[in-house]
Amino acid sequence: MAGRTTSRHAGDTKSRILDAAETLFIDCGYEAMSLRQITSRAEVNLAAVNYHFGSKESLIHSMLSRRLDRLNEERVKLLERFDHMLGERLTCEHVLGAMFIPALRLSRDPRVGGKAFLRLLGRAYTDPSAFIRDFLNAHYASVAVRFFDAFQRALPHLPREELGWRLHFAIGALSGVLAGADTESLIAEFSQGKSMNDLQLIARLASLMVAALKAPLPDASQLAMFAAVLGDATDSDTAADTSAGSDGAAPNREHKAAAAAHEAPDEAGGSGLSPCPADAFLAPAASGTRASSATAGFDGEPRGGALEARAVLPHALHGAT
Repeated sequence: MAGRTTSRHAGDTKSRILDAAETLFIDCGYEAMSLRQITSRAEVNLAAVNYHFGSKESLIHSMLSRRLDRLNEERVKLLERFDHMLGERLTCEHVLGAMFIPALRLSRDPRVGGKAFLRLLGRAYTDPSAFIRDFLNAHYASVAVRFFDAFQRALPHLPREELGWRLHFAIGALSGVLAGADTESLIAEFSQGKSMNDLQLIARLASLMVAALKAPLPDASQLAMFAAVLGDATDSDTAADTSAGSDGAAPNREHKAAAAAHEAPDEAGGSGLSPCPADAFLAPAASGTRASSATAGFDGEPRGGALEARAVLPHALHGAT
């Protein structure tokens, strides 16, 4: 009997530590939280943390895994179900549904975090710590690959580089909303006091992301338009030269517009723009000869499957969208 009591007490202590770490991570982020804060909130001593986890890093690994492992298992199961049902008819909406639906279901379950679950996901996706990013990239790379490939099949007209950019922007925006403490109050305000079920919420999320993912590639006229806008913004910094009689402002805009038109997407579907820098999404890639445009992704490295997924979806699949 005494053994059972001791075991139950140890389990309660471990759960309290994990709960405290989760709350502080949501509120403060990885870098700002300390073991002292965790032990104080969990009402345990530092020895208890060392006994159960060994270090802050190991504790955070355990804290994330206990939520995200199940989430990603459910996501993969649902994606496989859609794949089996639809095959080549798999749609962008189904892939997004496989991302969103399990997250919403788990957020309704108080045993796995309840209402705080979505905020945990948002914080995990947006936390700037290299430690969090590296953990997510390494621990859930296979899931990221599955979803990136599914998006590629559902959106075959998009070059992989372009798909990477769009997923990064769309999921990043969604993650920022999830991480906010006022998300629920905003939903209540926007819905004007009316209840919003999962179908309505998923439809709103998916409609925005689908529109972003399916938007046509920018053509020469659009690039020229934004080049002119940037030129006008630059001209404001050189107003002194212009007022002195320089007539170089308009030609400067025309030159930028022409350059933008030259960089417009080609008939083969390429973006025509420089690849995204590798350090925009992940640690600098190994140096070496760049692959051809047919086999290289947005970081200019040869495609092996996991690289683009680690770069694009670490904040979406390791715990989105």
